[in-house]
Amino acid sequence: MTSYTTIQTQALGELLLVANDTQLIGVYYTDSKHAPPIEAGWRFNPNQPVLQQAQEELTAFLQGERTSFSVPLHFAGTKFQQKIWTQLALIPFGETISYSELARRAGAPSAIRAAGSANGKNPLSIIIPCHRVIGKDGALGGYAGRVNRKRQLLEIEKRIETRTEAQRAVYS
Repeated sequence: MTSYTTIQTQALGELLLVANDTQLIGVYYTDSKHAPPIEAGWRFNPNQPVLQQAQEELTAFLQGERTSFSVPLHFAGTKFQQKIWTQLALIPFGETISYSELARRAGAPSAIRAAGSANGKNPLSIIIPCHRVIGKDGALGGYAGRVNRKRQLLEIEKRIETRTEAQRAVYS
């Protein structure tokens, strides 16, 4: 059964979370063109365990208290999209790569536009960090949730990383 809930975040606005019985299958900005419509067979269930875990982890991440996610995930897409999304998941916290580097890592170095398109259709926004892909020249480029949100996510990661480095310096 597909369950869903919405959460209101201070940093990014409203998010739609979607899960099957055992895995998170979607994190969408409700005002994004890629957000799916709520289907008749879906059940609003904010108490579903996977949705609760996702909400807790996303909230902690956005508050600067978490650098990774452990909620179980499942994403459905073409083979190429899945290659791209797998590569997105491997981008280390606080780092960015270019669209051309993403295409190269997915084994399709000449498919830069296709990699960008697959990046934009990532169904697990934030958790699979599509916001960590930027232009070769350092420009933020596009983002399904709008560029201002991409900037906010990168700033959150930078703040966490800066704080972590400062803590390491104090305790070493």
